[in-house]
This record gives sequence, C-alpha cells and structure tokens, in this order.
Amino acid sequence: MTNQTSMNSVLRRPAAIAVIAVVLLIALAAFWPDPSTETTETQADEAAAGESMPGDVHAGHGAMNADAPAEHEGHDAMAMDTHAGHEGHGAMQSPATHAGSSHPLEQRSAEVWSCSMHPHIKRDGPGQCPICGMDLIPVRQEPSDMDDQEPRQITLSTAQRARMRIATVPVERRYPTAEIRLVGKVTYDETRLAYITAWVPGRIDDLLVDYTGVTVRKGDHMVELYSPELLSAQEELLQAIRGMTELSKSNVESLRRSAAGTVDAARDKLRLWGLSSEQIAEIERSGKTSEQVTIFSPASGVVIHRNAQEGMYVDTGTRIFTVADLDAVWVQLDAYESDLQWLRYGQTVNFTTEAYPGERFSGVVSFIDPVLNPQTRTVNVRVNVGNKDGRLKPEMFVRAEVFAQFASHGRIFDESLIGKWVSPMHPEIIKDEPGQCDICGMDLVPAESLGYASAGKSHEGAPLVIPATAALLTGTRAVVYVEQPGADRPTYVGREVVLGPRAGDSYVVESGLSEGDLVVVSGNFKIDSALQIQAKPSMMNPEGGGSGGGHDHGSR
Repeated sequence: MTNQTSMNSVLRRPAAIAVIAVVLLIALAAFWPDPSTETTETQADEAAAGESMPGDVHAGHGAMNADAPAEHEGHDAMAMDTHAGHEGHGAMQSPATHAGSSHPLEQRSAEVWSCSMHPHIKRDGPGQCPICGMDLIPVRQEPSDMDDQEPRQITLSTAQRARMRIATVPVERRYPTAEIRLVGKVTYDETRLAYITAWVPGRIDDLLVDYTGVTVRKGDHMVELYSPELLSAQEELLQAIRGMTELSKSNVESLRRSAAGTVDAARDKLRLWGLSSEQIAEIERSGKTSEQVTIFSPASGVVIHRNAQEGMYVDTGTRIFTVADLDAVWVQLDAYESDLQWLRYGQTVNFTTEAYPGERFSGVVSFIDPVLNPQTRTVNVRVNVGNKDGRLKPEMFVRAEVFAQFASHGRIFDESLIGKWVSPMHPEIIKDEPGQCDICGMDLVPAESLGYASAGKSHEGAPLVIPATAALLTGTRAVVYVEQPGADRPTYVGREVVLGPRAGDSYVVESGLSEGDLVVVSGNFKIDSALQIQAKPSMMNPEGGGSGGGHDHGSR
C-alpha cells in the first residue's frame, strides 16, 4: 500500500507542475503592457510552454523511474501512459503555436534584457548583470526608437506625453530683470555734518545747548568762550585802527598804505580765529574788546554729539558740538559678492522699515565701496535718500530691493539713462548733454561709462531667455530638451547650452538655442530618465552607453 501511494504521488506531480506553468503563463499574459498587440504572442508562448513542459516533466519522471526498484514495472507502464497524454496535450497546442508564429516579427516590439542599475548592459535573453549581479529585466523598444535618430532623441506617444505631463514654452528674446534683496540701516549724510570747534585756545564759560537732540538753526548761539589770546588780537585791531586814523592826515602815501595794511592783517587774524564779519564790525564800531567770544552754529540741523563741558579748557581744534542736517540721509546696504554684478551707480533702490509697515521709500545708489569687508565678506552700497519730513531716523534697519534690467552678457540696461550725462558725485543730477554738476561743479560723464548698456529700445540688444525650470544643471553643464517641430509623434532632443546669469525665474542663454525653439519646462527629468534607461546620453551620463550611470558594485 505504501508503494502504491508513493507511485500515485509521483504520477500526479508532473501534471500539477504543468497546470501551474499554464496558470503562470496566463497571468503573465494578463499583465503584459500591450495585450492588444501581443495576444497572439502570448498564445504562442503558452503553446511552447505546453510542448516543453511535458518533455521536461517526462525527463524528470524518467529519471525517477530509473532509480525506482525493478519490481515496480506497473509504475513504468503508467508513466508511459502519462507521457502519451502529455504528447497529446502538445499536439493540441501546436496549432496555436504555429498560428502565433505566423505574424511578421518586424511588427513586434523589440525586446532586450537590461540591468535596472546599469542600463547600458543589454542582452538578448534573461540573465544576470555582469557588474552588480542583479537579474536582467525585459525592456521593450518600439521600432521608432531603433530608427536612425540623434543620440539624445526620444519619441513618445501622445498618451505618454500626457502621462509625463510634458509642457513646453518658446525661447524668447527680452530684457530680463534681476531682483536683488539687501539689508542695511539709515545713517547720517556725512556731507551734511557740521562740527563746532574751538578756533582759539580758551575756557568754555557757557554752553548754550545743554544736551544732544536739540534742533538748531544756522547762526544760533552755541558757546561762550573766554580766550586771552583772542582778547589780545582784538586790542591789536583797535590799535591798528587808531594808527590808521592818525596817519590818514599824513602826506606820505606809504605810511597811509602801511597803516591800512596793518588794520587788514588784524581783521584777518580775528577772522581766522573764528569771528564773523559781523563780530569784527561790532568791535570796530564800539571800540571795545570782549573777554568772551560767541561761537555760532554754522548749519541748521540736530545736535548729535556734545564733546565738552562748561569750565573746560580747550585747545585750537577741540570739537565741542556736532550738528547733523537730517533733511537728507544715507542708507548703507551690505551687498554680497554675487550681488555686485547687478549693482550700478545711479540705480533706484526701494526699501522698507519696521517703523512704517507697508510704506516704501526710495533713493539712488551714490557709491559702491571699492573694497570688500574681510569680516562680513560684503561690500558697502550707499544710497542717497531725501528726508524732508524727518521720519527716517539714523540707525533704523531697512530691507531694500534693487531691480536690475540687463541686456546680453549681463550688461545693466536702463532705458531712462540712454544718451544721458550723469554727475559722478551726485547721481540725481542727470542732463541730456555734457555740462557741469549743479552741486559740485564736476564735469558730467556719459551713463555708459558708469557700467550701463548703450542699447536702445531695439529688440536686437535683448538676450535669449528661458524659464529656469527648462535647464537641467549638473554643476558643469546645462541640458535643455527641445521639442522637434513637424514630427508625427512628440519627439524631443537634448541640447547642451551655455547659460548666462540667472534673473529671478529665468536664465539667459548665451549659446545652444535659437529664438522660437520649444523647450520643455515640465517633465524634462522624466525625459532624461527615459534616455538614461535606454543607455542614451543624458544629463548625468553625457556619453551614454557604458560610460557611466548607475551604481558600481563591482564585478561578480
């Protein structure tokens, strides 16, 4: 009984294997990517499996029977019957196999076996990758993919294009605008600072301004200073005047001229020591000297520093007060090295402060520091700003924006400065013809000499521009995929381009594209991946084939 059960189990095993093989083939046919075109091929594969499977099973069966004891002759007979049954099964399937092979092979998609990690490895059948040892997978190639194409070219169906969500835009020629964001703070305009100093040695008897922050006007009393030396100079003036009066009656012309010269010298001495013409005239009118001299404010503004106290002795040149005119201020901005290519003298700068949310102020770039700060690695950019209402306070923090429109090769383009002449010291002075600055008298210079492009409104000066998403960057190269016009199916070709500066969400193209080319701005990574799988040149593998790509695990 035991032998009979074992024999029945052996007899049932080949049949079960055949059934499982047929089920697996049917399942593979159900999940085949294009069942509409490969139904016949699936039937042919099933038929081939039906023919080969019995032979394989019978071979195994025969081996088993060879090892069986001689007394089980009935087992051999049953095995022969089983073999006959399998032959009949193969005979039934052979017509289907013949029918499947009747289609021309040229109409089928070519199938090769490739490694998913090393796509340049290609074989005609299954196996293992010689580099990493992974099982090869089938890769179907449409006949159009095998035509004579450019190395970086790929052709898709309309459905594939839709699934990959590919979008294109034309290459255009325009003046792009770069936005530069800077931070900084409000400071005093150094050209509007006035210093009140002691012009002669003496003692401060009275400070008429007791604290900083006081607003003063030009000519206001600031300091009462006692100076013995100034007192002596006043006496010299009065004596010179008396001597000139006495000699005015002399008939000797040289004496009269000498006396007049002595008076002029005494006046100049007092003037050089800080006395105004009005003060000197008052001394001459009254004929009296003053032990104290009054120092007046030389400018209107706000007292920002007080450097002396009452009763303090000072020397010539000692600073007593500093007055700042806040009708105009500076905004000092910090620009990084990468920002310098967009910044030019005379550009308009817009900025905001925390003190006035939502309100924008503007000024003009008046100076770009020629030296880089080694600690902050930034360059100081100075902006002149009007402040008649006094709302901008020194030391306020600001956030600034500069919009730089540029032409080809990164040349800054400002249509308002074309053909203009600008003051190199005061950028707000702009004229239509050569001349002198109304403020400092310096000769005006052409705007082009300050780094501006000379191109006018003509379209020729505008560079080629593409969206930033169109360029695939590797660090050393840039690849753009271009849609081929006039193709029956969506066809894309990769091109290496030379990019210029980036402006916001756009790149300037120096070479590699032409105006009107349709560049892929969405789905270009998917196109590049498809080329890499086909072992064609791609972004990271410019040579294609076996030159790179994938992970190198070493040969096995």
